[in-house]
Amino acid sequence: MVIDTFSFKSLIRPVVDFPKPGVIFRDITPLFQSPKALRMVIDSFVHRYIDADFSHIGAMDARGFLIGSIVAHELNKPLILFRKQGKLPADVLAEGYKTEYGEAFLEVHADSLCEGDSVILFDDLIATGGTLIAAANLVRRMGARVHEASAIIDLPELLGSQRLEDMGIPTFCLTNFALTDM
Repeated sequence: MVIDTFSFKSLIRPVVDFPKPGVIFRDITPLFQSPKALRMVIDSFVHRYIDADFSHIGAMDARGFLIGSIVAHELNKPLILFRKQGKLPADVLAEGYKTEYGEAFLEVHADSLCEGDSVILFDDLIATGGTLIAAANLVRRMGARVHEASAIIDLPELLGSQRLEDMGIPTFCLTNFALTDM
């Protein structure tokens, strides 16, 4: 799928040396300040998935919540929240993973999915793929399957999309950046 990414790609702000020296952080918050750009982003995802055969939207803590919740609403699908450790109140399943900055745990309510469910996972960006891979492992532990992993941005040099594809999980991103793109 090809969309006019030029209009909204320029609204993704590079923040140099955040959260640590040498990293260019891709800040999507300016997209939310432009109703037209946000509408383009949401419409792109909605058009991609409107006729797809899946049962749930899964959104990653925290920026994945921003897009995943809107898409779930637009497509009238249940929303599953994948949270950082210690944020969910009921029984959880947890999965450890490595990030580009260290190690973390992702949790989901243990009763979020059933055998046979199919989930589209949303995050703001795919870097190393750690968060989405952890979510995919949690989905599989509940007997469900991942339909696709989706994000606004891909950082292909960090190989996260490739790692997901190697696991048999298709990926879809609206745009990508080289690590040095400003």
